[in-house]
Amino acid sequence: MTREVMEYDVLIVGAGPAGLSAAIRLKQLAAEGGEEISVCVVEKGSEVGAHILSGAVIETRALDELLPDWKARGAPLNTPVTEDRLLMLSERGARKLPTPPQMNNHGNYIVSLGNVVRWLGEQAEALGVEIYPGFAAADVIVEDEAVRGVITGDMGVSRDGSEGANFQPGIELRAAQTVFCEGCRGSLSKRLMERFDLRRDCDPQTYGLGIKELWEVDPAVHQPGLTLHTIGWPLASDTYGGSFLYHLEDNQVAVGFVVGLDYANPYLSPFEEFQRFKTHPAIRSTFEGGRRISYGARALNEGGFQSLPRLVFAGGLLAGDAAGFLNVPKIKGTHMAMKSGIVAAEAIHAHRASAGAGGEVAEYPQRLKQSWLWDELYRVRNIRPSFARGLWFGLAYSALETYLLRGRAPWTLKNHADHLQLKPAGECRPIDYPKPDGKLSFDRLSSVFISATNHEEDQPCHLRLKDPAQAMTTNFALYASPEQRYCPAGVYEIVDDGGDKRLQINAQNCLHCKTCDIKDPLQNIDWATPEGGGGPNYPNM
Repeated sequence: MTREVMEYDVLIVGAGPAGLSAAIRLKQLAAEGGEEISVCVVEKGSEVGAHILSGAVIETRALDELLPDWKARGAPLNTPVTEDRLLMLSERGARKLPTPPQMNNHGNYIVSLGNVVRWLGEQAEALGVEIYPGFAAADVIVEDEAVRGVITGDMGVSRDGSEGANFQPGIELRAAQTVFCEGCRGSLSKRLMERFDLRRDCDPQTYGLGIKELWEVDPAVHQPGLTLHTIGWPLASDTYGGSFLYHLEDNQVAVGFVVGLDYANPYLSPFEEFQRFKTHPAIRSTFEGGRRISYGARALNEGGFQSLPRLVFAGGLLAGDAAGFLNVPKIKGTHMAMKSGIVAAEAIHAHRASAGAGGEVAEYPQRLKQSWLWDELYRVRNIRPSFARGLWFGLAYSALETYLLRGRAPWTLKNHADHLQLKPAGECRPIDYPKPDGKLSFDRLSSVFISATNHEEDQPCHLRLKDPAQAMTTNFALYASPEQRYCPAGVYEIVDDGGDKRLQINAQNCLHCKTCDIKDPLQNIDWATPEGGGGPNYPNM
């Protein structure tokens, strides 16, 4: 097959906070030195920001470094945080807890991260960065054990794999350095970790599933600048997780629920836990009489410092969530993603000046270790893994780390692989979730509808079973098909064909959260990129 070839100095996969920060910084450095550098960013979403979903409260530390005049440039940071609250919920009650210092949001802003990213894209394009949304990076070009770029996905491939009437082959995008900023559990990043054995010296990554809704609420209950977090009910004490409510401008409230994907009970449904959470007496009053605007979900890296892989390899590097930069106790990753992108750009620029364009940018991890990002991530490394022994131990240990040890403990707690934590269904109690009322709580399909998710129907399924038989012989027989419950979009469904049960994959519903790729007990589900432009189209998430 003949493919068009386009060549650049630097190629960036993913137009998120990390990728766009790297692109902007590369252009800034080139302008300062009177140099020319060609930078290309490819994005699988239909537009920049279409697949971006986060809480989000943003700390501006990295933004201040990248674009100090961001206010004058009109950055969409409109709602400064005015108050932090933390509640411990029981089934009917709520107790206010002191806010840990990591969750102090003084000076931070409640934002739509999608809109922030759209604005960053405008800043990058103004500097001459070429951004191509709707082009999914489907494969990595590796030659002589070095990355040479990526191939975008073919368009117009029929479900059976044949070339359809509108077939267009993908493009070879070649570069001396490729920066992978695909986000959490990126499909190409996962392959690179295997190909170059990048996880050989670190703990397994551990993840959470974050589910979010955007509401328009009654002005009488709206408190612009309020951030509210909860722990406890409806989750059992052996399951890590919690919620957030962030009051933005224009009577909007972002509400989300995060469940650690190391939970053990295969009957647990993060989506149903979220819907049940909104019915709590301390929460429901915010949403009664309101209107749900949007819905989405994505996985979060929770492994922190000890789960960081090797970040460089010949011809490329990892940044942002693709690498795992997230401060779990802060519940923030945007400032870290941006900082990693900035440092990546500076390392690539220095490497080009001293060692030429190709090869391994060894300066990148060295520069990261000298930055505030590395120190911040190291100091909180033990807090998330302490919750593996339950809520109460985790809270006690986190207090010890925060107030006494201050991140300088002479030990580092270990992380574990989430897919190994499920217990057989026969050892667990089913969970009886209430039916949705259509006012505060909803079903999956109506939720997916307002995410504006869409995929071209006549294309190969991007959710691939390595061994299709295992869906019934193991997942169904031993674990009661947990994929039906951990997927927040109703992608996986056990159907009965005249007494013969089988797994049906409704790939059209996929929100690209990657939970199935993470939590499947035998790692039998492989999430691959669908046709470019497919997936959710989040407006203000």
